[in-house]
Amino acid sequence: MAAPKKTQKRMPRRREEFTYRGYRIDELKAMGMSELLPLMPARARRKITRGLNRCEETLLAKIREGDEKVRTHVRDMIVMPEMVGKTIEIYNGKEFLKVEFQPESVFHYLGEFALTRHKVTHGSAGIGATRGSKYVPLK
Repeated sequence: MAAPKKTQKRMPRRREEFTYRGYRIDELKAMGMSELLPLMPARARRKITRGLNRCEETLLAKIREGDEKVRTHVRDMIVMPEMVGKTIEIYNGKEFLKVEFQPESVFHYLGEFALTRHKVTHGSAGIGATRGSKYVPLK
């Protein structure tokens, strides 16, 4: 008699609306920067209070204007609530990766969504690569 097959349970889809510390995403979009600061994690709060640099201000201005194609190298920008639902192309050192921001990505960094390194998957060793491969039958 065969053992019963184990099945992995998938995480159920979220049915309720996303909230960040008790606020819905449309409420976060309506808030001003002074109201958002106490809700942010410490590192994001520090970055915003010290002031955004010119590149980050330019990126925010492009997003607020509603440009269709926004490309950026600014990987250390914080994802603000107004970016949710927008698609931004982020440079990973080689190419621009399209990223559509979900509500869960609020107050993370842009660089977290365009990874600069990828996993290397090596193939099997070729003929003559090792002593043992001498005895591998050819197809």
